[in-house]
Amino acid sequence: MTRVVICSPLEPDLVDRIAAVDPRVDVLYEPDLLPVPRYEGDHVGVLPELTDEQRARWSALTSTAEVAFDFDRRAPSRVNEDFPRLRWLQATSAGLGRFTDQYPLDLSKVAVTTAAGVHAVPLAEFVLTGLLHFVKDVPRLKAWQAEHRWTRYTSRTLAGRRVLVVGLGAVGRHTAAVLAGLGVEVIGAVRPGGTATAPGVATVVHFDAIGPILPTVDAVVLACPLTPDTEGLLGAAEIAALKPDTVVINIARGQVIDEPALTTALATGALRGAVLDVATVEPLPPDSPLWNLPNVIISPHSASTAADENALITTLFCDNLRRWLDGTPLHNLYRPDLGY
Repeated sequence: MTRVVICSPLEPDLVDRIAAVDPRVDVLYEPDLLPVPRYEGDHVGVLPELTDEQRARWSALTSTAEVAFDFDRRAPSRVNEDFPRLRWLQATSAGLGRFTDQYPLDLSKVAVTTAAGVHAVPLAEFVLTGLLHFVKDVPRLKAWQAEHRWTRYTSRTLAGRRVLVVGLGAVGRHTAAVLAGLGVEVIGAVRPGGTATAPGVATVVHFDAIGPILPTVDAVVLACPLTPDTEGLLGAAEIAALKPDTVVINIARGQVIDEPALTTALATGALRGAVLDVATVEPLPPDSPLWNLPNVIISPHSASTAADENALITTLFCDNLRRWLDGTPLHNLYRPDLGY
């Protein structure tokens, strides 16, 4: 039997789907020992205080499991001691930078797979929402509505705009395809050796070659993983190179952009606006000036969290579980040399 321990909240019917993959699967699921979810699809939740008896029960599960569904948030530094038989871990997020920093797993012995691709649709829709918010001048319409003002005006179209999508993983590719379908010219930026072409992408450049592209685009969408190559990729100089009517959308990680430089550019009118699902420090501190800027949309790192997220992750995990049992290559295998 292959013992699979569920380490984050999951709906009972989805647990049953995992158990039904193969008779050789033994699913270990004790919801009263897991974090209490704060919202639908929450994989972090609030850790309950366990009694001695509950701690012993949890230890009995983790010490015998070969496969883990998600990271155990209770004691990251003890992952090797608590999971001595672990050979494969399926994450519930696409980006694993912060997890590999906290969990000292021996990746030569433990395979880690990501949830890359699961969040492509909701994130692409979020990008489209942000772009249309500014293209159609929703802030002005809301201001006029508050004044009960009926004034004819001329709007712009998203079609014909030029957008730089930084990162052409599953999210970036889907975002590019959606935008291209609406008549947007999409320029893609990738790491050296990364994706050379993608549907809907007119041109692909490397991360270090975006400088000449920046003054020509109407929007920048950051959809890349956080790696040494992408940390600070959009710095003060890059932000200064953008046109004043440019919109910046960040669905990557806060550290990909120079947040103080972005804030200054937005406050002074050097940029049209920003749509931010992430921040350098999360939660975004209450005293951050970004909260009060009228040309900023702030999402609390929730743009990827759709109501069907757990079902999609479970589908991915079940497919990988069949592969694991059959000894075939896993999807979304984490590569520490790339950082994703």
